[in-house]
Amino acid sequence: MREFKLEIVTPDGLVFSGNAESLLVHTDDGDVEILAGHMDYMASVGTGRARIIVGGVSKFASCSGGFLTVNREGVKLAAVTFEFGENIDVARAERARDKAKAKLEAAHDERSATLARARLERALTRIKVAKM
Repeated sequence: MREFKLEIVTPDGLVFSGNAESLLVHTDDGDVEILAGHMDYMASVGTGRARIIVGGVSKFASCSGGFLTVNREGVKLAAVTFEFGENIDVARAERARDKAKAKLEAAHDERSATLARARLERALTRIKVAKM
């Protein structure tokens, strides 16, 4: 399979830089898979499972928020969070899930409910990816 240059960054710094065969990420419009030779593309990234294929091996990650750009020079993913499954602390994610559920139940306005739902979705994604 052909490769392309992939760079993934978060506010904490560089997460991945190298050649990849595929990047699957959840955008606001649904899942998108990028392969070598993909046309120029830009999308906002939602919360969900991401997958990178490097050297024929799939690596799964939890990704939330940010932007994806594809051009001749390569693919760049600037994400709010991006954690490979093996780096996720499941106990911490489960505590975050429980806290988000409690906040959602106690929400008295739409803004609080929206924030709690986003936290819950992020925690559930992290748990799912960690158990893959």
